[in-house]
Amino acid sequence: MKIKLKLIILFLTVTSFNAFAQKDTYVTKENIHYYPEQESKDAYINERCLLDVYYPKDKKSFATIVWFHGGGIEGGNKEIPEALKNKGYAVIGVGYRLSPKVSAPAYIEDAASAVAWTFKHIAEYGGDPGRIFLSGHSAGGYLTMMVTLDKQYLAKYNIDANRIAGLIPFSGQAITHFTIRKEKGIKDTQPIIDKYAPLFHVRADAPPVLLITGDREMELLGRFEENAYLCRMMKLAGHKDTRLYELDGFDHGGMAEPAFPLLLKEIRRISAQNK
Repeated sequence: MKIKLKLIILFLTVTSFNAFAQKDTYVTKENIHYYPEQESKDAYINERCLLDVYYPKDKKSFATIVWFHGGGIEGGNKEIPEALKNKGYAVIGVGYRLSPKVSAPAYIEDAASAVAWTFKHIAEYGGDPGRIFLSGHSAGGYLTMMVTLDKQYLAKYNIDANRIAGLIPFSGQAITHFTIRKEKGIKDTQPIIDKYAPLFHVRADAPPVLLITGDREMELLGRFEENAYLCRMMKLAGHKDTRLYELDGFDHGGMAEPAFPLLLKEIRRISAQNK
């Protein structure tokens, strides 16, 4: 469905001010290794596989957003988006290894390890392990979809991916990521759906899914259409809570800013349902 500009502006206005959250004091713990100690001895894992935890200091049982940066799985660094600060939630910014230094599925495994760390440790910061949401832009959105839909990655840590409270990727790749295709010598205009495609893992019992993309005429390659197909196939598979928003007038890079209020609204919706 298309979200018109005036509606986006309304969301930005409404969600930019949270009188209660503004009273909270926030703390950031940086550069935490999320792999077990024996694996973090690898030099590249030690360099890239770090996360930052931003959380309200004197609040309990808050929701957590695990955020994965974009960059085509070839660039970018962990970040805590400004739009997610001071909202009453913890935000975990995750770094992960990049191609071509590593190839698939290394960075998907990194994403799973970071999510597993969150499930095991967020209560130590006061967070609710039952309210962990995954989000990220572009390549980050792709990683969240793979970790959520292909249950094998979290199963390695004895975590059921269905424990994820909600999946909200920003313009994530629904077919096999173009960098993985590049690693295999396949051009980015050749669509492939294999085990590295979120579309390959559609299932009825997945957590709630909100897919958000930019304008279909301004997006990267066929990003809107991929997400539209994923949305349709999730519904046909029997999933009851998959939705798709198309942000009219926003390109691939610009769609993140108006998507943040939708992410926050989705967290409130799911949290209210689960009370």
